[in-house]
Amino acid sequence: MARIFDVIEYFDESGNEMVHRIPTTGSGDFRIGSQLIVRESQTAVFFRDGKALDTFGAGRHTLTTANVPLLVDLVGKAFSNQTPFKAEVYFVNMREFIDQKWGTPEPITLPDTELGMVRLRAFGLFAMQISDPQLFVNKIVGTQGIYTSAQIENYLRGIIVGRLTDVLGEAKASLLDLPRLFNEIAGGVKASLADDFKALGIALKNMVITSISPTEETAKAIDERAAMGAIGDMQKYLQFKAARAMGDAAAAGGGGEAGSLAGAGVGLGAGVGIGAAMAGAITEALKGGKETPAAGAAGAAAVAAAATAKCSNCGNPVPAGSKFCNNCGQKMAVESKCPNCGVDVLPGSKFCNNCGQKLA
Repeated sequence: MARIFDVIEYFDESGNEMVHRIPTTGSGDFRIGSQLIVRESQTAVFFRDGKALDTFGAGRHTLTTANVPLLVDLVGKAFSNQTPFKAEVYFVNMREFIDQKWGTPEPITLPDTELGMVRLRAFGLFAMQISDPQLFVNKIVGTQGIYTSAQIENYLRGIIVGRLTDVLGEAKASLLDLPRLFNEIAGGVKASLADDFKALGIALKNMVITSISPTEETAKAIDERAAMGAIGDMQKYLQFKAARAMGDAAAAGGGGEAGSLAGAGVGLGAGVGIGAAMAGAITEALKGGKETPAAGAAGAAAVAAAATAKCSNCGNPVPAGSKFCNNCGQKMAVESKCPNCGVDVLPGSKFCNNCGQKLA
């Protein structure tokens, strides 16, 4: 059996509910002569069949066909104005809602004058107040079919994010410049939202942007770009890195990369030669100069000379570490060890290339 309402009122203890519906579902049966109690900062709107009928301000109201003219068609005169009529009442909160939060549910992809393309997240606050309760109920409840505060807030956030995307796209500013433009962007968003909110019976009081930040992927790209800017000339930087790596390998002796070079037939003496040849390249990279063809040829010659030894029989250059001459077949002299430090030295060496000990 349908419930007949003789007293219609609603008290919002939280004060944060934008609109409250009585009854919460379906249509209510309201008797002519019932008492409608509307509190301060409230407005009551009778609603039926997708249309707002009448609006009541703060105070106590007796429902009659005199003060609710639009109810005449709903009440049969044959019932002496006592029969219930079916409708819903929406109590609209007229206070100003401040600190309403908004944010981008998904990153916004925008062109960037410095970075090419960026993906951003934005967050902020806005303040609003319902200015036309009857229009508000018609548009939000009648057109959108939503009436809970959470649904209304989500709907308004969607409008804000859409306008923010338009403003950021038209600004054509780099992400790096956005922090100093927060006030200007917020003002542009507020101006573009004014008509949208007014059409819903809402006055937009304030708009604030608290942050616009890149996604993790965009932040990594920015870090890489900053590192490249700090380096300066990337070609020179790569040349320096390569030269230093080869020099470190040569100075490492028999271990690590130098050990692999020795295994390939280069030997310890070759490592020392490579280190000497690379010293000039490191110095050149540090000075920021360009390598000349002559310098390149000299370095290559030094590396080649360090990597070969002469046959004692025919004088033919053979790879360092070879056991036999590849020209005459003569057995090559075996490397000896320094009596002081024990490091291998090339045949014919007068001094140890590690500790400087004079050799016999």
